[in-house]
Amino acid sequence: MSTKIVTLRGNGWLTTLPAGASEVINNSGLANWNNANTICSAWFRVNSAGSVTVGLNAFLAGSSNSTVRVTINGIPYTVHLAGTIPKTYHVANINLTAPGYVRVELQGVTKDGGFFGDVSGLSVTTASALAFANDPENYHWSRRGPSVHMGYTVPANTEYFYAEVTVPVGQDVIGSYIMAAGFSAGYSGIQVNSSTERRVLFSVWDATNGEKTTLVSKGQGVVDNNFSHEGSGGQTWLVFNWVAGNTYKFITRIRPDGAGSTLHSMWFFAPESNVWRYIATWKRPATHTYQSGVHSFLENFNEATGYTSRRALYKNQWARNVNGTWSELTTGRYTGDATATNAQRMDYAGGVEGGQFFLRNCGFFSDYVPVNQNFTRPVTGVPPAVDVNTLPTQ
Repeated sequence: MSTKIVTLRGNGWLTTLPAGASEVINNSGLANWNNANTICSAWFRVNSAGSVTVGLNAFLAGSSNSTVRVTINGIPYTVHLAGTIPKTYHVANINLTAPGYVRVELQGVTKDGGFFGDVSGLSVTTASALAFANDPENYHWSRRGPSVHMGYTVPANTEYFYAEVTVPVGQDVIGSYIMAAGFSAGYSGIQVNSSTERRVLFSVWDATNGEKTTLVSKGQGVVDNNFSHEGSGGQTWLVFNWVAGNTYKFITRIRPDGAGSTLHSMWFFAPESNVWRYIATWKRPATHTYQSGVHSFLENFNEATGYTSRRALYKNQWARNVNGTWSELTTGRYTGDATATNAQRMDYAGGVEGGQFFLRNCGFFSDYVPVNQNFTRPVTGVPPAVDVNTLPTQ
């Protein structure tokens, strides 16, 4: 048996937060806990079946006594807190019949002062190996959740890449970036930026020698901006209320301009309008390349929604070379970011489903799929019904 501390700072979320509630999760854990309707949830993963003892590391400030409800995998336990000295309060001994994630929910019941208590984390004692976020320097990334990718190998001198993406109904969670058509110098896809705004995004990094990427042209309604992220570069986006359940199409074009730079262009097709829409063309200096590092990915960029599951379907990937020949891409290399590979989170999956690639992350589901695998989807044999020579340029 060994005891590990599962901090709320790295492993907890406010999963129910009423309007006007003041609870926060800060560097010390759960604080300002005074609303009986607020629920704080935390997760840890056991890698084998067996017994587990769970405790609550807490102290009181602003109250002398309080009662809280700690619910473990749906079973509630009552815990009485007293005193201002931090200590471990015993919650329960539980027996787990299978490996997987354990959910622990905290909710206040009674208090004789202003607060139910301050909670820094969970004390977990078990003979099983545990997985949870234990790297404080990377808590921001572990709370966002693991990112997963599907990479495609394109033929030499590929100029155009075509792909389709569908976000199933209910999987369009705030903070999701469903990246459909990425490349070694940038990416393009769709985002859920807030409850009222969604975007189509296209970004190209600056050259590795520091020379700046510049905008050549952009489509109607497209916003452009330089930004500092994963290095620096140019970013364009279109505010567009895309809909879960619909299938959207993407085309990127990458080709040398003959003068020492590479041009990167992107188009977006929405079934709602049934037309290809031009997003932008960026000129990346000091480069001479066609498509490389082609990939898709799924990530969450909102720390507050890192506990919510999301998934996306990626299909019909094709490459078109400089001679105009289309090649179908049916093999994907499934990988993950450091949050996944360092076992800070193990709620990620990828593979083939219904004839298309899928990626899934967040939600603390137990049936994760190990990364660094190749998957092959069925061949369709039907090239994209698009004439790239007639794509709009404004």
